[in-house]
Amino acid sequence: MAKSKQKEISLKREGTLFVISAPSGTGKTTICRKLLKKHDTLKLSVSYTTRPPRKGEKSGIDYTFVTKEKFKKMIDRGEFAEWAMVYGNFYGTAVKRLKQLNKAGYDIILDIDTRGAMQLKNTYDNAVYVFILPPSMQTLKDRLISRKTETADIVKKRLESAREEISFYGKYDYIIINDILKYSCQELESIILATKTRIANTDQKLINKLLK
Repeated sequence: MAKSKQKEISLKREGTLFVISAPSGTGKTTICRKLLKKHDTLKLSVSYTTRPPRKGEKSGIDYTFVTKEKFKKMIDRGEFAEWAMVYGNFYGTAVKRLKQLNKAGYDIILDIDTRGAMQLKNTYDNAVYVFILPPSMQTLKDRLISRKTETADIVKKRLESAREEISFYGKYDYIIINDILKYSCQELESIILATKTRIANTDQKLINKLLK
């Protein structure tokens, strides 16, 4: 397994950054996790956050949980590729982590909101931007309620935010409507696999060997 994994990575110059956004409750995290389990060459860029861990979450795996004081110091030092405050908590993507994964040849999934994605477009214009939509606002509301992690007021605010986020869909390269999870996973996987075979992502040294 290790050999085939290394072979797949070596066919690429550097990894590709896949920026995935969606309104809260759409199911993007579930979709991303399923693909991460399936592909060894795909890695998640673990974001920093100041919010407390939810039940079952582990620091360094789901998020890196830090204090607001530490997060603000990281902002001052310019350590984030993007960051935003969401519902009173900070979220951010460390430049160092992106560079490490990219240099190693891994394709990177970045699960962030529209504000973070728009920040990244200023410096990562060669990344692939994917927006995931719910099949309807009622379905999104039902999913938020079924999580049983938010109050009615928070659900209402998330739905209001969802409409604002959806207005950015035209800034993305691809749209996926997450109605049936299985098909949504297949669609995102197809986008990732197609991107891996672009000429720009092929190691020129491999081509030169074939031409000798």
